Amino acid sequence: MNYLSKHRSVFIYGASLAAAMFFMKWLEWRFLIISHAFEIYAGMIAAVFTVLGIWLAQKLSKPKIKVVTIEKESPVIGPEFILNERALSETGISARELEVLELMAGGLSNQEIAARLFVSLSTIKTHSSNVFFKLEVQRRTQAVEKAKRLGLIP
Repeated sequence: MNYLSKHRSVFIYGASLAAAMFFMKWLEWRFLIISHAFEIYAGMIAAVFTVLGIWLAQKLSKPKIKVVTIEKESPVIGPEFILNERALSETGISARELEVLELMAGGLSNQEIAARLFVSLSTIKTHSSNVFFKLEVQRRTQAVEKAKRLGLIP
């Protein structure tokens, strides 16, 4: 207590300087806000439009096509599969080409089919192109689908 009474004038002087400094900073801030109000508002509007532009660009750049994967259970093919002999003779597919077609339906590549049948890769490519020609298709998937429809493969 003795310390406060001794240095009372120092504390009053310090408090008055702090109050004066606070008042001057408040006036400076008020002056800056009032004199630069347009710039502050323009900056706020620019920030809003920047955020809006980024959000809109992200929405527009997303792909419009959604890929939907549908899993279907394939029908169980048992011993009841009967080869459609009439369709086989109409298409003119040979026994070896039918073998290649069945292995294609199994998902094997040309190299794997060649290894399984003990023939060269070019022979499998020839058989494949013959199957495509005889079934009047362009791709393996089309050939397998048409052969299933015709009853050539299970």
